[in-house]
Amino acid sequence: MPEQKDDRAAEPGPKTRRIAVLGEMLELGDEAAKAHWDLGVSTAEYGVDFLIGVGDELAKQTTLGAAHAGVEAALVRDNETATALLEKILRPGDIVLVKGSRGGMRWQIAQALTGKEITGILS
Repeated sequence: MPEQKDDRAAEPGPKTRRIAVLGEMLELGDEAAKAHWDLGVSTAEYGVDFLIGVGDELAKQTTLGAAHAGVEAALVRDNETATALLEKILRPGDIVLVKGSRGGMRWQIAQALTGKEITGILS
């Protein structure tokens, strides 16, 4: 007996977006501004669709580098604002990377989005 084809399977689903939420790398010293700019530029090479820079001047460099490379980008000051922005823009299927120095406690963003306790410390 031949298998029946499900027409819904042939329909393209919503595009999966790659969203990076990047905080400041606080341990870089004199090269910090350039390293943050370069990180922003490299997000385009890794297929990031939207970048949220979280923090102050160094996060601004990441955000500007990403925008320069063609990535849609936003700069926010804190974890709460980043979480609120993500809650507005997230769509089913989106993939989110949250990364930053431990001092920035970016794990709070992941915890707020998932509703699961995340300590920020790997053992």
